[in-house]
Amino acid sequence: MGLYLCIFDDDEDIDGVEIGSYADYNALRDYIVRELESGKAGSEYPTFVLHSDCDGEWPVSDCEKLLNELAEISQALKRHNPVKFTSDWQRKVADSIGLVPQNAFESFIDVDGEFLLERLQNLVKNALKHQLPILFQ
Repeated sequence: MGLYLCIFDDDEDIDGVEIGSYADYNALRDYIVRELESGKAGSEYPTFVLHSDCDGEWPVSDCEKLLNELAEISQALKRHNPVKFTSDWQRKVADSIGLVPQNAFESFIDVDGEFLLERLQNLVKNALKHQLPILFQ
């Protein structure tokens, strides 16, 4: 089962990120907890790390905090060595587009092979722009 984070305005899909599986999403969060939070989940990035990955939402009121956290996480991961992709589909997508991660930031991709943290930051910016929550589906 895949995780799709999106912004809807009534029935219109404004923006969305196909993450991959829930396990792929949790691999990113686990890496953040291990490498950036010294094993203490939510100690540095509570808005991102502690939010349940089940159906729900990040309300607009959390988006500014979330955007700041994602920016900090992105900068930190760019200073870490690359890590192996967690799923076969990620390896296949990376191979198909010639992606060889140079750092940990580039080691986490969405289903289109785009850098996941970058896509999430753009999604949050769109949520703020449209003043709409980010939905977990």
